[in-house]
Amino acid sequence: LGHSRPSMSLGSAYLSPQPPGCHDRAVLLYEYVGKRIVDLQHTEVPDAYRGRGIAKHLAKAALDFVVEEDLKAHLTCWYIQKYVKENPLPQYLERLQP
Repeated sequence: LGHSRPSMSLGSAYLSPQPPGCHDRAVLLYEYVGKRIVDLQHTEVPDAYRGRGIAKHLAKAALDFVVEEDLKAHLTCWYIQKYVKENPLPQYLERLQP
């Protein structure tokens, strides 16, 4: 899993196996909306890789990043909202912004 701070995205390494010339990536997009607040906006997994738990790994990595960096999070992404509902860990819940 890679993290590109300049592009404000958290994404997996290229998924494999892939057909030649295919460069599909799963990504989670976020944006800082305050000095210590991030909006977790969108997860996207290529169709060929859906149903394999990739979005779940992205959601966990994003929330762990929020905890490690001592940030607050606004959850615009419906999938991350679902993930938090299914994994209501105190370290995640205490960092959520309405």
